[in-house]
Amino acid sequence: MKNIPNLFTLLNLFFGCLAIVFVLQNGIVIHYDFDGSQFVDIPEKIWMASLCIGLAAIIDFLDGFVARLLNASSEMGKQLDSLADVVSFGVAPSMIVYQFLRMSFATAEGGIEVSLILLMPAFIIAMAAAYRLAKFNLDTTQSKVFKGMPTPAVGLFIASFPLIYWTCDDYSILFFLINKWFWYVIIISISWLMVSNIPMFSLKINFKNKQESFPLVLLFVIGIISCIFLKWLAVPILFVSYIILSLLNKKKLS
Repeated sequence: MKNIPNLFTLLNLFFGCLAIVFVLQNGIVIHYDFDGSQFVDIPEKIWMASLCIGLAAIIDFLDGFVARLLNASSEMGKQLDSLADVVSFGVAPSMIVYQFLRMSFATAEGGIEVSLILLMPAFIIAMAAAYRLAKFNLDTTQSKVFKGMPTPAVGLFIASFPLIYWTCDDYSILFFLINKWFWYVIIISISWLMVSNIPMFSLKINFKNKQESFPLVLLFVIGIISCIFLKWLAVPILFVSYIILSLLNKKKLS
């Protein structure tokens, strides 16, 4: 019984590995118009990586729930959970960013041969995730309030971009997704958020304390409305809303 939560955690890791496989199997495709101009694309199948990260996030939530239900929490489970999270919400999202960066550079003539040095910043996300999880394991005060952005939130945030790319018809949004500077800003921003000590409220509803649960309820409402009108764009909206609500409640969380 004690190993059942660990099996859930290993399933989290499994889907993280599967996400990486789907990202690596999708190379960049260059298309040419009749006038000789070129444009690039990433095969639609990369959305499977997003699905795998989403499943890993669900299982990541369930393993903690199952551990509490069976009273089977352990130090090994805690360490195993962090190791799985590094892959599912650190390495796999880094690979997605890596592919988008490649596509961004490939939009320019000869960009398909871009130097690896210009693509390596994508892996700062994985390093920041590893650092954030190691810090979390050593800090016993992060039960109700997180210090820095939780890695699953970052993983889901990045996983939304392939889905947005393949479902959004707004050219201005697609322009950002094939702009290398957009991705460099994303890399720096979310990596800093993960390693920072900014207090972020926990995603656990406290029904006994209405004031404590209000930001989470508000976030839920924002999510529902965003999903109805913006579809997959709701994920970045939720991510930004989570940051803003945490900053607005910084004094209460500290």
